[in-house]
Amino acid sequence: MKRLLLGAAIFTTCTSSAMAATIGASVAWFDDNFLTTMRNAMQAEAEAQGHEIQFLDAQGDIGRQLSQTQSLAAQGVDAIIINPVDTAATQMMTKVAVDNGIPLVYVNRQPEGNDLDNDDVVFVGSDQKRSGTLQMEAIAEQLGGEGNVAIMLGELSSGATHKRTAGVKEVAAEYPDIQIVEEQPADYQRTEAINLMNNWVVGGQQIDAIAANNDEMALGALIAMKQSGISPDDILVGGIDATRDALEAMQRGELAVTVFQDAEGQGGGAVQAAIGMIDGEPVDDINLVPFQLVTPENLDDFLN
Repeated sequence: MKRLLLGAAIFTTCTSSAMAATIGASVAWFDDNFLTTMRNAMQAEAEAQGHEIQFLDAQGDIGRQLSQTQSLAAQGVDAIIINPVDTAATQMMTKVAVDNGIPLVYVNRQPEGNDLDNDDVVFVGSDQKRSGTLQMEAIAEQLGGEGNVAIMLGELSSGATHKRTAGVKEVAAEYPDIQIVEEQPADYQRTEAINLMNNWVVGGQQIDAIAANNDEMALGALIAMKQSGISPDDILVGGIDATRDALEAMQRGELAVTVFQDAEGQGGGAVQAAIGMIDGEPVDDINLVPFQLVTPENLDDFLN
């Protein structure tokens, strides 16, 4: 099927399958805050519907993830869910699932190839470019339409990195007095972002705002700024994902903006899509959960 947009409403509890199924899931990183929330939602949804789910940590290694997919297929699981390490290197994992007749759900990170052309291969996630657009629109407004912006990139192997950055640049291009002055990766990691921000500060480049591809990097930037005695009022910092740590940073007056990515909706939706395919029900190839802008004005809606 090729219908596109499904909102959060799809992620309500569905009728359980007649027999308990076993779902295998390979997640890019276990120690990522957003992916942990997503994984917990997958666990909760599977248990609520009376099914078993087995999680494997790919530890950021695409070779390990392929081996995990092969292992799950050899075990004869009823469905596989993959949060891919590298969105440009999913074809072999797709082939394993297709050749073994196992329904496959990609979650959070959409494959860049033609994986979804295969029957029983679907995606559950969000429009990553939209998150960058929302982030930069808010930053531009808070800057008053002028200033120097630095972009902290996530993993270059992740399609989300390129799409979020494209959204940021598209909005920035609409403002003649906003310049993108730095653009370097910190791999979605807080520690890497601290180091990167320190390098920018030492380099002496005038920066008025940071557009980070995720909250972990935004928080790293704020930590480095604090260490250097730089106020969040002097450099605006924006993230994406609206993790709990990020929301609390905004509550303290540190984080200027973030964009809520529904980890629970994606995780629960991935399990529901897997169960639907196991049961032979029609499932859309692409199932999108909308992003939502978070600013100090509507922060309370996301803290509760």
